[in-house]
Amino acid sequence: MAFQEEGEEIVSHWDPKPHFQGYGNILHGGIITTLMDEIASWYIFTKLRTAGVTYGLEVRFLSPVYTDRGKITLRAAMKEMNRRKAGIGVKLFDHDGQLCSEGLIGYLVFPEKLAREKLYYPDYDSFFND
Repeated sequence: MAFQEEGEEIVSHWDPKPHFQGYGNILHGGIITTLMDEIASWYIFTKLRTAGVTYGLEVRFLSPVYTDRGKITLRAAMKEMNRRKAGIGVKLFDHDGQLCSEGLIGYLVFPEKLAREKLYYPDYDSFFND
């Protein structure tokens, strides 16, 4: 996956391959959930400029995502923040821009100093180097 900032969101365009299908050219739900968790972590890394760990995932599958119809788009944005707990909202759109899945990913966020010392969090710019 590749990520970019667009305003207050983190965005990723990803081309699903056939080996990620669950059945009949439909992207496996576990892969969808993994993609959502990954883009949420990038939100924490780049927008909050620290690291965290997932403590909860809620995903709703609204319609199939096909592996043979082109790139999908994921968008992540902050939904709620309470002390060290962040709720990152993620939406997955198919090649036509139809909302197919949405989720709320809960992250326990670490102070930046601890993230650097214990979790090897690098500097912000390293997330956007090719």
